[in-house]
Amino acid sequence: MSDAVPGDRSRREFEALPLHKAMGLSVEEARPGFARIRMQTSEFTLGGARGSVHGGLLAALVDIAMLQALIPMFRSNEAAAGTADLNITYLRPAMGPRVYAEATVLRKGRHLAVVEVSITGEDGQLCARGRTIYAIQPLTSSGAPGPG
Repeated sequence: MSDAVPGDRSRREFEALPLHKAMGLSVEEARPGFARIRMQTSEFTLGGARGSVHGGLLAALVDIAMLQALIPMFRSNEAAAGTADLNITYLRPAMGPRVYAEATVLRKGRHLAVVEVSITGEDGQLCARGRTIYAIQPLTSSGAPGPG
């Protein structure tokens, strides 16, 4: 198992972020172009239909997993510029004690990246599929934003 940013410290930092902590998130696997995030469900997350994970939290999970797969692919002359588009299709309620998001970078260009995210329940059944377009800001040699 590899880390998006090497070391246990990075995983602890990820899990200590207030939103990630509230959502019960942890990194199971992360490497350039791929990430697998686990959500431990709780009273906080189970606000959706029939006691499932709330759909808005699943959309947030798509965005979070996407970043874990994409950011390690950035070169020193690139910076994150934000999510340009995010869509999600809900296929079935995400139930159970754990939900997983697997993000795969389909294409990373100079200004945009496309990432697909599959969300599954603990039983491995597909609950939702998301796709994001993420903006990348080129930097000048001084580290300032370049023309974009």
